[in-house]
Amino acid sequence: MELITDITAMRSWCAAARRAGGRIALVPTMGYFHAGHLALMDRARSLADRVVVSLFVNPLQFGPTEDLDRYPRDLERDQRLAGERGVDVLFAPAVETMYPSETATRVVVGELGTRLCGASRPGHFDGVATVVAKLFHIVGPDVAVFGEKDFQQLVILRRMAADLDFPVTIVGHPVVREPDGLAMSSRNTYLSPEERRRAAAISRGLRRARELVAGGERRVEAIATAVEAVLTDAGLRSEYVAVVDSATLAPQHKVTQRSRLLVAAWAGATRLIDNCALTPSGEVIAP
Repeated sequence: MELITDITAMRSWCAAARRAGGRIALVPTMGYFHAGHLALMDRARSLADRVVVSLFVNPLQFGPTEDLDRYPRDLERDQRLAGERGVDVLFAPAVETMYPSETATRVVVGELGTRLCGASRPGHFDGVATVVAKLFHIVGPDVAVFGEKDFQQLVILRRMAADLDFPVTIVGHPVVREPDGLAMSSRNTYLSPEERRRAAAISRGLRRARELVAGGERRVEAIATAVEAVLTDAGLRSEYVAVVDSATLAPQHKVTQRSRLLVAAWAGATRLIDNCALTPSGEVIAP
């Protein structure tokens, strides 16, 4: 595996790969890899001849009081894990490489980025869209793989790719979970043992919602109330529990085949997100 930190070198590598006739898959990450990241790399390998993983902790998507400075980083470990997964290139540019001067131009995603997670993180999705647009321009991937845990992000990036005519197919990969159901996240390392135990209630809340839907409940308000009760009983503070259209993120009042349940909750000082499909099929699938 090659480690590339320079934009020109990354573009040259991708140009050579395309001349050789290979498809390129991109997996954008902020590093500190866990099994969820590795699953994205495996999915990318199944979809293309060459896999590029970007590792960049993007300052544009962090608010002034958020965890940019303490976000977990371990480049040597990440290099080893990516290499063991058969990744061809780890693209790990410095901040000054991606943003060599004060950034005057950004992608603004509009209303999709102002609700749900965007309501408490103003500008976050503009920062995400900006860095992903830059990565698309640098790498020119045929396919890009993102985790469904960040479901709002996935919807926004699909919309951006369509609106800006990026010739890339965006693939969502299912949430990868710990044995107790907690969605894998680099921020899980912030949790104390007690917070970690309580955080598992988020996946229990998703399961409860799916049980209600399987039992015939279609009222969104009733489902949200039940999920919030699970979170509260575990000592978590819910930020939002929302049922939305899975393609547009529009709020729903009744569960349909396109419904997605999105949850954001706090375990102590750590903000966690998760989601699952709510399909009124009568089948309960473990979140």
